[in-house]
Amino acid sequence: MTGTRRIVGVIGGSGVDRVFDEGRRTSHRVATPWGAPSAPVEEGHVGDLTVLFLPRHGVGHTIPPHRVNYRANIDALKSLGADSIVTVSSVGSLKADLPPGTFVVPDQFVDFTKSRPTTFFDGGRVYHVSLADPFCPELTERALAAGAAAGQSFASRKTYVCVEGPRFSTRAESNFLRGFADVIGMTLVPEVTLARERGMCYVCLAMVTDFDVWADRPVEAKDIVETMGKNVERMQTVLRGLLPRLPGPKKCECETALESAGL
Repeated sequence: MTGTRRIVGVIGGSGVDRVFDEGRRTSHRVATPWGAPSAPVEEGHVGDLTVLFLPRHGVGHTIPPHRVNYRANIDALKSLGADSIVTVSSVGSLKADLPPGTFVVPDQFVDFTKSRPTTFFDGGRVYHVSLADPFCPELTERALAAGAAAGQSFASRKTYVCVEGPRFSTRAESNFLRGFADVIGMTLVPEVTLARERGMCYVCLAMVTDFDVWADRPVEAKDIVETMGKNVERMQTVLRGLLPRLPGPKKCECETALESAGL
């Protein structure tokens, strides 16, 4: 592909919005066919790059993961011109070698959600989008390079299992899931699948906040918040290194995902 990235969407939580350069910011209230996104979209800049920030769980973290309007969020960013999405997510670890504080860039996922709308195509023409490789390989490569350059290396080639939430796992579930996944979270799906349907590049920067309950210690929300607070500045450093790397020729095939998906 030969296009140029000019606008990038960032979906994340508290603190991530501070990645913007100093200067004027614009707030966009967007209406979509699927309702309103989680919050107004904030527009700012990192160097010469226009960045759109959307808090996934709303202002003040008021929306639980199973109630996030993922379709509206992705469609809002697309309508404002974003062709790439970088997300920041907290995850639990299912493996002893991924302790709290580890940064992970997954390359596969397993979906254990139950009740979320997972597609833009609910009727009319049918599309079956390929998700054999669900994350943009180009964004993944650049994220790994940005992390290494910032001294904040990411564990790669890992599998993210997405569960419904908002509750945490039982011990039996945790031990079952760790048989085929490395980290566990509640927000990746359907965000990543909707991005592909919209022809948008997508990468997830995951921050391990805890060992899941397989490690014989029940997960507590206060521990997650504490770990996030300790690591948010590290993630900001990675984001500020990654975002300026995104403009330029697109060599991936994410934007043409629908060309071979229709029936």
